[in-house]
Amino acid sequence: MTVDTAAAAGGCHIFSGCGYPAPGLDDFYFRKLFSIGGWNVTKPELIAILCVIIIVAFFWAAFAKPKMIPGKTQSLGEMAVLAVRDQIVRPVLGAKGDSYMPFLTSLFFWILVMNLMELIPVLQFPSMSRIGFVWPLVGVVYIFYWYLGFKTKGFIGYFRSWVPNAPWFIMPILIPVEILKYVFIQPFTLGVRLFANMFAGHLLLSIFMVATWYLTSLSIGLLYAAGSLFMVFFVFLLELLVDLLQAFIFTTLTATYISDSLESGH
Repeated sequence: MTVDTAAAAGGCHIFSGCGYPAPGLDDFYFRKLFSIGGWNVTKPELIAILCVIIIVAFFWAAFAKPKMIPGKTQSLGEMAVLAVRDQIVRPVLGAKGDSYMPFLTSLFFWILVMNLMELIPVLQFPSMSRIGFVWPLVGVVYIFYWYLGFKTKGFIGYFRSWVPNAPWFIMPILIPVEILKYVFIQPFTLGVRLFANMFAGHLLLSIFMVATWYLTSLSIGLLYAAGSLFMVFFVFLLELLVDLLQAFIFTTLTATYISDSLESGH
């Protein structure tokens, strides 16, 4: 999250004669922090790496040396894994979904932790609000999804399973629609849903946080600042829910696609 530093240095508020430094697209672009060879590392990339380290460190600490009577970290880790199994995997895939638990659990917690970074002071940015982080994730899901389909049904059989049983005269219309659905619409909506929610949420939170600072003054503006501060807390709680929901929805849809690949056909 960025603020107009020049305006802040000048004490720019509602009655000081300067304009409101409205957050916008510039808040989603970052200068490089450092370079590794030809790779210019930015804040969103550093946050993504940090999230991987946090997740690996937590589950390593929880399960590297499992005990019959679990300690606090192992108990928390077991609760986390069981939550994904009982709320996502088993309802969608049944017992056969246990084979895909490592993939789906990793997917859920990486998206969740990445999203939660927008609520952490100093970091304050969800990397999933950059579409460049979302498309590779969608690509991994769809490569895995199609691989299972080809493996289960064969190359021709998998493509045939895309088209439901229907009268022959409808097929010239139905086949292009189904191809469009599986090749473009499903992956597009899967990625844009996550990106758009995180983008909008971060922008909304930025607007109210900057407005709180901008409106603060020893005058009636303080009342507006208090109202804006209330909205900061409200949006913060809303984003906490959205962060969880987006991880849940993305992982549930992935499990649904896997289930579709494993079915015998329409």
